[in-house]
Amino acid sequence: MPKAYAGYVDQAGANLVSSNSYVPNRSPVTVKLWAADESSQDRERRNAMKRLALITFSTILALGLASGASAQSETDPLRRWDESVDALLRRVSPSVVQITVTGYGAVSEGARGNADVVIGRQKAIGSGFVIEASGYIITNAHVVNGAQRVQVALPSGSPDGSVAGALASRITVVPAHIIGVSREIDLALLKVDGVKLTALPVANYRNVRQGEAVFALGSPQGLRNSVTHGIISAVARQTDPDSPMVYIQTDAPINPGNSGGPLVNVNGEVVGVNTFILSESGGAEGLGFAIPCGVVQVVYDQLRKYGHLHRPEIGVQLQTISPEMAQGLRLPRNYGVIISDVVPGGPAEVAGVRIGDILISVDGRSADNLPYVAFHMLSRNAGEKIHFEVMRGTMQMGFDITLKEHPHEMDQVSSLADPEKNLVPQLGILAVEIDKNIASMIEDLRDPYGIIVAARAAGAAGEIPLTTGDVIRTFNGEPMNTLERLRVALKALPANAPIVLQIQREGKLQFVTFSLE
Repeated sequence: MPKAYAGYVDQAGANLVSSNSYVPNRSPVTVKLWAADESSQDRERRNAMKRLALITFSTILALGLASGASAQSETDPLRRWDESVDALLRRVSPSVVQITVTGYGAVSEGARGNADVVIGRQKAIGSGFVIEASGYIITNAHVVNGAQRVQVALPSGSPDGSVAGALASRITVVPAHIIGVSREIDLALLKVDGVKLTALPVANYRNVRQGEAVFALGSPQGLRNSVTHGIISAVARQTDPDSPMVYIQTDAPINPGNSGGPLVNVNGEVVGVNTFILSESGGAEGLGFAIPCGVVQVVYDQLRKYGHLHRPEIGVQLQTISPEMAQGLRLPRNYGVIISDVVPGGPAEVAGVRIGDILISVDGRSADNLPYVAFHMLSRNAGEKIHFEVMRGTMQMGFDITLKEHPHEMDQVSSLADPEKNLVPQLGILAVEIDKNIASMIEDLRDPYGIIVAARAAGAAGEIPLTTGDVIRTFNGEPMNTLERLRVALKALPANAPIVLQIQREGKLQFVTFSLE
């Protein structure tokens, strides 16, 4: 009588392993084996059946392994996540740039303090991203602070994140000029010309959620094309109770050099601009902060249009109510926003607002914190009206207040520039001669003479390191008082001759050097 045994066929399909000794990755199969006293004919039949069984099993096993691997690839959540991240970075990375800034500053200091400060040429590296395909790039204001020359390193091709791709990647370095700066928000807008770029979309701030996955891209410590991953730790972190600014907090590692780079969500949208970290060691400790996308969009629009931030105002100063303040002033509640100052003759005073009023709501929405009120006003236009509900003592009162444009010194100067009479085409600027009237408009002007850059213009003969608000004082050592004198000096220069301008920028004097093509 035949005897049957159950067991596992080994990987080679040649040996039967006892079912009592399980070997991983073996498939169970039942094979009938005949007794030893069988005839030669029976033995050939048995061997043929054994070969057929092993061939059949090997085929089934191979097909099973192949289909299993395919199914695993399609259903493994980690593999799907990895593939999604790869696709995201391929889409986002070409829009992230490295920014190199050169200028002059203090590089060392002797034992006697400031008497031995050494001024030298400095280089700083930051990050940025393309916000508009025609060449507009967002970064932090502190990245380009004191810049004499700004260069942008653009990735070429389509980075795929592989070793081969990283080793074969090339960069294109192009000059950039500063379109506008908002130091109070810490954002700057740059422009590069003659290159094809891909812009990143900006997310809707209302849709940002705590806990969602984000990626920080940039050049930490100058290491170009780096990416880190984390989550949004807080969607609106107020680091200073009396500051109108809030930030997106993230635990995605951010280090020096990440400044100005994008914090993106899984859709490849910019949720914030990486700006600063809180650190005792100087490195990433899981406390990174980014300027929210809602603020970025508003500031970008204004920097592109005006070169600076336009802030409508109503003539009030706001502060956050603390429990101690509420107790000392006997306020009806110990949270929210209090009006600490009202400008005499301003829109708020005219409407009836008074110092000590507690702000309850703005345009029907609860005004429990200072950042909300500040951002709401930033997003409105001059001439519009906002409605304040305040509590004065035990009474609740309402006021309609007209927003007034906050005057900016460069708006007044720019309004005096004629596109034809004030154009200096070689430098690509509209410039205005400083007289007593102009001098009265400009704060911190060193001397009541010079030529002020009112706006940038197309057609510059080379890379000109000037920006709106710069005051040209001397040209190759010669004082510049009039536009005619500046034009004559430019015309007298031979081709590619060096030009050294002494300028005043942000209240400080410095030299900028360049040549015309």
